[in-house]
Amino acid sequence: MVPTLGEFEGEWTVARRIVDRLGPEARFEGVARFSRAGTGLLYREEGELFVGGGQGFHAERSYFWHPGEGGRIAVDFGDGRAFHDFDPAEPAGRHHCGDDDYAVRYDFSHWPEWRAEWVVKGPRKDYTLTSRYRRR
Repeated sequence: MVPTLGEFEGEWTVARRIVDRLGPEARFEGVARFSRAGTGLLYREEGELFVGGGQGFHAERSYFWHPGEGGRIAVDFGDGRAFHDFDPAEPAGRHHCGDDDYAVRYDFSHWPEWRAEWVVKGPRKDYTLTSRYRRR
């Protein structure tokens, strides 16, 4: 399945696992909402982040997903800066931030369940973040 941008609209449960090779493992449980905003979708997630065996705390973030060049989907940070883009048929992207490299691979093979796996490497970073999404 190759989803179109509009097919992401709605509410999703999100479960995330963060395997940090330099620190404690973490997990996130929450809700992600894609809502119409101009020509794209505002992505907003909120939930609880648990680091190591500690108590959870509230966490949230937002992005703007919108049509990119050549049928790609562009993803911007909540403040409007470009983050990455990807082709839904070949769903991978990359973001460089200083010396850090963020590589993502999306998996839509079980749509409408899907996942995003980020591999992050840098001088002080070495972790894999896997998010699983399911419609609410």
